[in-house]
Amino acid sequence: MSTETKFPLLSDLDSPAQLREFSEAKLVALADELREYVIESVARSGGHLGAGLGAVELTVALHAVFDTPHDRLVWDVGHQTYPHKVLTGRRDRLATIRRKGGLAPFPKRSESEYDTFGVGHSSTSISAALGMAIAAQRTAERREVVAVIGDGAMTAGLAFEALNHAGDAEADMLVILNDNDMSISPNVGALRKYLARILSGRLYSSAREGSKKVLSKMPPMWELARRVEEHMKGMVVPGTLFEELGFNYYGPVDGHDLPNLLKMLKNLRQLRGPRLLHVVTQKGKGYKLAEENPLRLHAISPLDPKTGKTLATSKPSGPSYTQVFGEWLCDMAARDERLIGITPAMREGSGLVDFSGAYPDRYFDVGIAEQHAVTLAAGLAVDGAKPVVAIYSTFLQRAYDQLVHDVVLQDLDVLFAIDRAGVVGPDGPTHAGSFDFSFMRCLPGIVIMAPADENECRQMLYTGFQHPGPASVRYPRGCGPGVTVQAPMTGVPIGRAQVRRHGRRVALLGFGAVVPDAHAVAEQLDATLINMRFIKPLDEAAILQAAREHALLVTIEDNAVAGGAGSAVNESLMRHNIAVPVHNLGLPDRFVEHASREEMLAECGLDRAGLLASVQQLLHDLESATPLSALSASS
Repeated sequence: MSTETKFPLLSDLDSPAQLREFSEAKLVALADELREYVIESVARSGGHLGAGLGAVELTVALHAVFDTPHDRLVWDVGHQTYPHKVLTGRRDRLATIRRKGGLAPFPKRSESEYDTFGVGHSSTSISAALGMAIAAQRTAERREVVAVIGDGAMTAGLAFEALNHAGDAEADMLVILNDNDMSISPNVGALRKYLARILSGRLYSSAREGSKKVLSKMPPMWELARRVEEHMKGMVVPGTLFEELGFNYYGPVDGHDLPNLLKMLKNLRQLRGPRLLHVVTQKGKGYKLAEENPLRLHAISPLDPKTGKTLATSKPSGPSYTQVFGEWLCDMAARDERLIGITPAMREGSGLVDFSGAYPDRYFDVGIAEQHAVTLAAGLAVDGAKPVVAIYSTFLQRAYDQLVHDVVLQDLDVLFAIDRAGVVGPDGPTHAGSFDFSFMRCLPGIVIMAPADENECRQMLYTGFQHPGPASVRYPRGCGPGVTVQAPMTGVPIGRAQVRRHGRRVALLGFGAVVPDAHAVAEQLDATLINMRFIKPLDEAAILQAAREHALLVTIEDNAVAGGAGSAVNESLMRHNIAVPVHNLGLPDRFVEHASREEMLAECGLDRAGLLASVQQLLHDLESATPLSALSASS
């Protein structure tokens, strides 16, 4: 069956403007088509599924009521925006999402005028929308601004900072709280419990609306009822929380009742000031497998939509770095009861599932609150605990001040297990861990480690845990070279590099996950390979010896060259007045667009072929400028 036959309404849809001419019944039919189209497309391509299915009716209603893109629609995180992409002229490219050269995995301003703000990290939508609303006020432009934020993203302090400011500024904006009681990991926190307890039923909402109709015809009774409601609803409805912040609260409403959503949004569009509409949805709505297991089908690899089984792909032979960390954490916790595990809403992604089950009283998921996670760890360390913060490199950026001020400045005993370092792959530049070497190595007193393989990762985690001060171990997404992980924890001498191969003319200084491919290049060129292991403290003795014995040094890292590990080597050589040619290979001075991790490394010249070509060219250039006999004599 052709797309035109199976999805007749979607096939004729070129822009959201057409939705504003649709009847209500036609919009309902379109929503059904849209849900089925997303399921089929994402099953083929892989990507984020559950969140988008839960937001289908909301997406249709928003584009049908508001004059997008003139009216601003700001999504939070962006996991739920696949339906939005389909309705805004990108239907036929949805199957390319997250692939090299294809659609971006999240809203991206350069991709579409309907993507008003680029996202990927959580809890930014209200701040961005408020900025747009204030900008419109300054120019007296009539424009609606809508922020859509999930209940998981609402746990972050940034969201409440924006709500607080918006209420005070009396900005003309609408915030839609998409409440599906589900973030990437199971949603946590007092706010989540509050919303879930009150909003799961319709008793309050129906009683309130029914009373308004009756009592509004009896002014004295209506006034009395209004005053009683103001006192009572603080115990009954979450609207009080938002109204105290200056928002007019509406809801909760069924986010899958499209006719009612349309009416609500049309009414709210006519109002002014800060408004908040509370919409209750179901993640994975309309796809039974996703409804029953929203966590597993949050983001998927290509699968059979009928069975939910992932299509056959080559499986890695060994554990991922994340699994190595998870196993180490449980093993270390069994040996030391002071160990506390902390994650900012990434239990599954960071490998803490087993730990959370085995040690629930020593496990803390703080929600999407990276800043709090780091300072919580600092407070625990003050009184003798040994916290381990499991966090993605890209999300540690959000807690940089807390890392500097609350942990490192006070020399507190906190270990950071930094996952998804370097290029990450299909999630693109918003999730790439490209900068942690650069933003961490400038901090006095912190130990920074990067393992070259799985076993080294385990031993470094043990080393960092035993170190009585701030330490970090950063490792990439996916699996390593397949080195057997040794159960005994022996540690690694702090600040000591490891010469893995002796060669001549050129020394390759590898930091972290790039070492295995650098080793292969060293074998091919008969070069020296040094597994540097530590970015801080740097093994200066190994660097100086390599400089004395070789005509060329090449540093290799999967971090930005600017300020990275190679820069640390350059600084060391300059301090010791060593004049030797040195070249830094790493991530370029630009954001690398989404693709597979392997494709991104190849694009950056950090795969085996790219490294070989670069080193060969450097040797050729050096030999062209220096007689080969002189190079041989110096090696």
